Order: sequence, then C-alpha cells, then structure tokens
Amino acid sequence: MKTTRTLLAAALFAVSGLAPVMAAGTAADSVDVVDAYVRAVPPGQPTSGAFMLLKNGGEADHALVQASSPAAQVVELHTHINEGGMMKMRQVERIDVQAGGETPLQPGGYHVMLINLTGPLAPGAMIPITLTYEDGSSETVEAPVRKLQMQMQPMKGMQH
Repeated sequence: MKTTRTLLAAALFAVSGLAPVMAAGTAADSVDVVDAYVRAVPPGQPTSGAFMLLKNGGEADHALVQASSPAAQVVELHTHINEGGMMKMRQVERIDVQAGGETPLQPGGYHVMLINLTGPLAPGAMIPITLTYEDGSSETVEAPVRKLQMQMQPMKGMQH
C-alpha cells in the first residue's frame, strides 16, 4: 500500500510540473569537494588550515556556511584581506559557490581554519571535515594531512 501511495504521489508531481523542483537536490548533492587537504603543522602548533576546491554542478547558487571537525575544538570559515598594506585573516559567515562555478579554498584566500587542535596532524593522516551549506545539508570529507613545501624563487643574478 505504501509503495502504491509513493508511486501515485510521484505521478501527481510529474503531471503538476513539480518534479524538476524535487529533483534539484540539496547543496551537498550539487557541490563537489575536490582535492581536500589539511596543512601539517609542527607539534605544539595550535592551528592549521584545510583547503579544497568547491565545484557547484547545479543550477542554483549555494554557500558553505559552517564546518566542523573532531581535529579541532573550533572550526571557522576564513579569508585573507589586505588591510592597510598588511595581510590579515578574518572569519567570514559564508563562502559562496555560484551555480556552475568553482570556489577555491587555498592558502592566502578562503579556507577552513582549525583552531585549538585536538592532537598532532601527522602527514598522511586522514581528517574528517563536515561541511554544512545554507540549506542545512551537509557532507563529510576525509582530508589527508599534507606537509607543504615552500618553493624557492630564484633570485636575479644568482647562479649555481
């Protein structure tokens, strides 16, 4: 009986033209998280950052509004701003991801800030991060811890 009601309801929605609205799904369904990782930090360092690419394959704009992880006591969404010639980190309420677009979370830009780490971040460890979107939907990604190497820029006139 329940199956018959479900089929009848689906048929009514399809006939009424509401089926595409129902099929739209949630922000978590529309936004793909690509290449997520957490920056390894020296022992005793209380903070780190998580980075990733958010790709919205849907037809509606979405926004990341919250993140959480057991790896930190506090998790915030942050960006860098230039204030009086100084680069400073600031918490943001949301990170927008346009329909059909991409928003990078990367060093020097938007990122997920992990504050008061609950343990060491060893390279290769996997850190769960739950991302919550404006519609209340969420998804958990497993982000590997990576040791980031500083890249040396050759200085003019230097030869080896």
